[in-house]
Amino acid sequence: MRRPVKTIAAGLVIAAAALYAGAVSAEGDGWITLLDANNKGEWTEVGKANWAMKDGAYSADQRDGKDPSYLVSKDSYKDFQIRAEFWVDEEANSGIFLRCEQRDKIGAKICYEVNIYDKRPDPSYGTGAIVNTAKVDPMPKAAGKWNVYEITAQGPHLVVVLNGQKTVDVQDSTHLNAGPFALQYGSGVVKFRKVQIKPL
Repeated sequence: MRRPVKTIAAGLVIAAAALYAGAVSAEGDGWITLLDANNKGEWTEVGKANWAMKDGAYSADQRDGKDPSYLVSKDSYKDFQIRAEFWVDEEANSGIFLRCEQRDKIGAKICYEVNIYDKRPDPSYGTGAIVNTAKVDPMPKAAGKWNVYEITAQGPHLVVVLNGQKTVDVQDSTHLNAGPFALQYGSGVVKFRKVQIKPL
């Protein structure tokens, strides 16, 4: 027995709504998606690179001038968790900068820099480390694959987990105030596929 087309269509709409509700729930619990395959979100660029949405990721492989490019978040955050999916090549220099003291000038002296830099001359502050704050040993490698950073900043307590492995667990009070965070393009090929934040 055939069901009327209207009944089938109504069923599909209900199923789609249920699926959407499930997706919102799965990404609920306070998580806010700032960048994904469908939306690059709202960022202020400091410095200039050829950022563009390609194959479901926001990517850059060239910058204008000698200075790095940073995508700076619209809002400021003090205590939070970040989940970021990223891909880099072997030549990449990138990172995620936290609690930045300024919006128009980003750097490791005025932010915490969770590094993505497999070829850093001093590997103790390379991929998985917080530059000038917490070393990593041995340094993990991120090049050539999709990775997930899970970063928690709660008061002076900073924790960095890369692909399920904790690389940093440190107490530091250098930057305790709320501030924007930033995604860096320094060199090589850098891609961010999904970036989420959860205020704590």
